Amino acid sequence: MALLGTAFAQRPTEVLFWHTLDSPAREALEKIVADFNAQRREYRINPQYVGDLREGALKLTAALRAGTAPPLYYGELSFVSRAVQENLALPLDEYLGNLPGDFYHGLLETGRFRGRTYALPVELHLPVLFFNADQMAARRLNPPQTWDDLAKVAQALTTRAAKGFTVISDVYSFNAVVMSRGGQLLREGRPNFTDARVVQSLEYLQNLVRSGHAQSRNIAEAQFALVDFVRTKTFMGIAPITVWPVLEKRTPIPFRLGVAPVPRTPDGRLPLAGGTLLVLRGASEAQAKAAVALWRHWMEPASLAEWVRATYALPLRRAAQPLLEDFYREDPRRRVAFAGLEQAAPWVQDPEVTLWYSFLEEALERALKGNANPRQVLEEAQRKALAVERR
Repeated sequence: MALLGTAFAQRPTEVLFWHTLDSPAREALEKIVADFNAQRREYRINPQYVGDLREGALKLTAALRAGTAPPLYYGELSFVSRAVQENLALPLDEYLGNLPGDFYHGLLETGRFRGRTYALPVELHLPVLFFNADQMAARRLNPPQTWDDLAKVAQALTTRAAKGFTVISDVYSFNAVVMSRGGQLLREGRPNFTDARVVQSLEYLQNLVRSGHAQSRNIAEAQFALVDFVRTKTFMGIAPITVWPVLEKRTPIPFRLGVAPVPRTPDGRLPLAGGTLLVLRGASEAQAKAAVALWRHWMEPASLAEWVRATYALPLRRAAQPLLEDFYREDPRRRVAFAGLEQAAPWVQDPEVTLWYSFLEEALERALKGNANPRQVLEEAQRKALAVERR
């Protein structure tokens, strides 16, 4: 009996970990978890892939209703405030003593809401401008540095068979344009869709599509936008830099890939987005400690450098930089997003974003595919968004 009691006491704390990472990030995550499990026998993290961000959110919602949610969830940055408001995430500050002091400014703040830490960032990223470098060189064009330049370059690249630029009418992509032009989709925690710079941003994109120099894709067609780019049906597009290794993993790129900063006005910002670890309500104290221990392991310079090499995400700590110099020197394009860190700001921290983003995406599609008046569709989306806001 004593032997059985000892064996039971030594049983590791099990933590089911739902995540939404596709290859190659999935393999990198699984290796980090395997290394952690091998080093920390008192814990065992069990990663499970539950689909992409939207699929994962649906499965999590169902699991929460059924009382079968996992203790640990890989949630997108925009989900953090919602999880707090719905009392789904546990505060973690009591487990975060003695953190290294070399985290880049503002990155840890992405996991904080109302003064407390509810999420631990792991895969933060910024958008970049991807372009077909062969087509650009053939026309002796330079990567655009302003939005006026981008419109001119899109026109110069457009042919009978291909468009110069791709516009995707999802809330993240639109917000990247708005923020880079000095605008905000939210002001003082409220939808700000009718602000002049938001309206002007949609008018700008609509003009690109109307002129025939850009192709419009809605959120359901986003995967086809990547296919069009690889098949040289379009020549420029904006996406998180973390799309790059995913794209290369899936298919050979038949041209030189260009990577440049997103055009930005002097007062423009770049949207900081990405994945965080959330310990969900119902997790035990031991499971919360296990999750934080995993994150600390993940943030060790060697683990973090390996993670950045696989995902192209931002290196969250300065201590990882020396281990990444060969990676950046091998291909300087990989450093483009990192160079924009000073202009970065969280892309959205409104708890109601999951309630109103569909109204905005519907408005974007109506303007970009249906040629509806930008101001009118944004006004309608704003009315709908305000109606579901709880404050």
